[in-house]
Amino acid sequence: MKPMKKILISLAGLLMAGQVVAGESAPVSSSGASGNAVKYRYGMDLDIARVVSHSDIPNVCGVVPVEMTYEDSQGDRHTLQYRVIGNGCQG
Repeated sequence: MKPMKKILISLAGLLMAGQVVAGESAPVSSSGASGNAVKYRYGMDLDIARVVSHSDIPNVCGVVPVEMTYEDSQGDRHTLQYRVIGNGCQG
């Protein structure tokens, strides 16, 4: 599967599973690998002009955190942390 297609599928899954993190009231800095990632919250207004990088989705069956670094329409870089279902749940 092409990387961009994987990202779009991941983002679609993120939007459908947004209720998992809907209880968070505001973006919170993460202590993850990048240190400056913002945790996604349901309904967050995203300005994604270009995806720079995306962390690998682990081969586990369960919800796992991933990060995406992107540039907005002004050229500023941001890192977003969100949750996806791992790739290990498929038959």
